Amino acid sequence: QVQLVESGGGLVQPGGSLRLSCAASGFTLTAYAIGWFRQAPGKEREGVSCIGSSDSSIWYKDSVKGRFTVSRDNAKNTVYLLMNSLKPEDTANYYCAAADHYYCSIRGSMYDYWGQGTQVTVSS
Repeated sequence: QVQLVESGGGLVQPGGSLRLSCAASGFTLTAYAIGWFRQAPGKEREGVSCIGSSDSSIWYKDSVKGRFTVSRDNAKNTVYLLMNSLKPEDTANYYCAAADHYYCSIRGSMYDYWGQGTQVTVSS
């Protein structure tokens, strides 16, 4: 069964850090481009970061550059999103998605598999 499962969300104070995990089962993540998306209440889903298959490309939304880092652990078949210096505007439900593509993209329609999401709340 093909599945993506996110974890690592939670409540954190402004300036804090979280590391989100996106674990795959039923397929090998290294062959897929992985995107991280988020959706806040009342807002459209937006792309946050993505990493191409075999790390061919990496992209970050401007507002998270220098704060977020995407990486893979091939042995664990998992992709991570390390989020530092979190801000209240980062509050959202975060999703990972996998696409059978070499390069990554924030075009949601490109992605074949989606996780269920993990909530990130940044508040004092």
